[in-house]
Amino acid sequence: MIAFLVTAGFAFLIYLVLTAGSGTIGLWSQVELIAGGVISLIVAAISRNYFCRMGDYRMANPLRWVILGFYAVIPFFIEMAHANIDVAYRVITGRIRPGIVKLSTGLETDFGVLLLANSITLTPGTLTVGIDEETNDLYVHMINIGMGAEKKELFEPKDVFALFRFTEWIRRIAE
Repeated sequence: MIAFLVTAGFAFLIYLVLTAGSGTIGLWSQVELIAGGVISLIVAAISRNYFCRMGDYRMANPLRWVILGFYAVIPFFIEMAHANIDVAYRVITGRIRPGIVKLSTGLETDFGVLLLANSITLTPGTLTVGIDEETNDLYVHMINIGMGAEKKELFEPKDVFALFRFTEWIRRIAE
């Protein structure tokens, strides 16, 4: 029940932030507040076990959400901009060497692995194509795997420039 209430509360807060500025009761209308409450209860019923898994309320810490917001706005945006330039360069010059690499993440939480996989997929030139659920390793398709990469069976995060920075930020957020 606590997991349900915590998840519903966070879902309602996120709803309020996303819909602010359109109402007569403070920043929201009465219909919006009711709709937000109903939607939050539905979201909590579906995802309470994911957000607060087995009594673990680590993601209920508001500081983690502040760090997540900072990660999305600054480091992730910078890496996306860099990757856009890199992909454009590779498309223009034709210097691509596509391949799939196995990335050992070192992350222990499902949320951390999910966040890393989504960050990789949203970055141009990379795509998460699979996850080894036992070891939390990711299989990542990259537009350029670099020289000598075919000789390695298991890639360390430091071998892939941006993924290492993603992993460190996500470790601060989810673990």
